[in-house]
Amino acid sequence: MKSTYLGRAIFPFPLDATIVPARKTLTKTPRTVHSLCYCYATMSDHTDPSKPTSQNVLQNPQNYPVPLSPPLPFISKDLELSRAMSASSKSSLYSASRRDFIYEDEWLIAVNKPQGVYCESVFESVRKVLSDSIEPGIEASPPELHLANRLDRDTSGLMLITKSHKVAAKLVKAFTTHTVTKTYIALCIGSVPKWEKITIKSGHGRSKFGAWRVYAASDVGRKLPGGSVVRDMETSFELLSVNGQGVFKEPSEFSQTESNVVVVEERAVIDTEGKKDEILVRASPKSGRSHQIRLHCQYLGISIRGDVKYEGLHEWRGRTYDGHELHAESLSFEHPITGLPLVFKAPLPSWASEAWQQ
Repeated sequence: MKSTYLGRAIFPFPLDATIVPARKTLTKTPRTVHSLCYCYATMSDHTDPSKPTSQNVLQNPQNYPVPLSPPLPFISKDLELSRAMSASSKSSLYSASRRDFIYEDEWLIAVNKPQGVYCESVFESVRKVLSDSIEPGIEASPPELHLANRLDRDTSGLMLITKSHKVAAKLVKAFTTHTVTKTYIALCIGSVPKWEKITIKSGHGRSKFGAWRVYAASDVGRKLPGGSVVRDMETSFELLSVNGQGVFKEPSEFSQTESNVVVVEERAVIDTEGKKDEILVRASPKSGRSHQIRLHCQYLGISIRGDVKYEGLHEWRGRTYDGHELHAESLSFEHPITGLPLVFKAPLPSWASEAWQQ
């Protein structure tokens, strides 16, 4: 297994960032939010958390871990609000049918969630499909439906819904103990990676009311403002195609012996001026953290197209994208009742198919 630590990036202070001398009363200093770039306006973002300095203590009095990924781009605020309103409208009109069911038995259902629809709307629509299928005059107790996994609003693909408390508990345990194998497809924009397969390990967390951020792997377990702690986060990636050039591969288990392992301890060095290409990757998260794949794609310098929260371009080659292009491709696990191995695959969305047909 090859283990690599990413090197340190040197970030000059922006001209409008003012170093405030230590004194009893601090006043807020003006700062400019630079969208879609790695520019930070707080002193704590420019210091090494492992090496306390007077400036670090000033801005970070509790010696909290310092995130290694940037804050949300300013441009994302209005765009995310607009997308949320659009998704609310779309979700209220959404109606599932049995054509959306990839699998169903007496214990669980696998359904293909569309992009831009909330999980709760899919869940309620599936409940209605099941209720409508009960023949008139037949007394039947409605199933005890539970969401076994959740997907972000703009992430499409596989959702599992269980039909009893017992099955729900077993599947929740399977997801928690990482015995469920998951793969995702993502279309990213950035410089062509030098790797074919890579595994990235880092910390994951957010301060109270803050955004999810990448932290150093050595910060796992440390406390954050608001009381939460940094948790471990691990994702394996496989490069599938660049600008439509590549051979589609079926999902397969990643082996760390055949991929580079990057243990995150410093900010990534990102080539922001280089040529940008369309990069299709398959991701397999080993942990189940919020926005995990999106964060790691951003850290690797290949943000997902349309993912404005994590520096993904929403305008590309004359076209505007209303959501990020991430798809829950497959789920593999043992059936919680029968113990038989199950493998579910969701059809590829149009943007993934188009990427192969260039």
